[in-house]
Amino acid sequence: QVQLVESGGGLVQAGGSLRLSCAASGRTVSSAFVGWFRQAPGKEREFVAAITRTGGRTYYSDSAKGRFTISRDNAENTVYLQMNGLKPEDTAVYYCARSPGGAVIAEYSYDSWGQGTQVTVSS
Repeated sequence: QVQLVESGGGLVQAGGSLRLSCAASGRTVSSAFVGWFRQAPGKEREFVAAITRTGGRTYYSDSAKGRFTISRDNAENTVYLQMNGLKPEDTAVYYCARSPGGAVIAEYSYDSWGQGTQVTVSS
């Protein structure tokens, strides 16, 4: 069983930056894909970014591409999401999740989820 804990969320002005962290405990995530998803009020949870086991390949949603960067430090058992150029529409609860494999953009591929961290972007 792996526990995932997100941190780094907060309130930021439009155009600002935040770095989210996803720390794993109980079991390493170095053998798994890790993804970030987000859920805005009144909307379904959506894929944001994912990274392969070694970090050699990354995947992004169209809205995240060019602004967000996912990375991982397997020695620290932590995955990061650097978010630059934030927009009010990025306001959401951000979740990290672990996947043993499969379609990285699909929620059903992920078997462990964190509790989420709130990101609020003011205009």
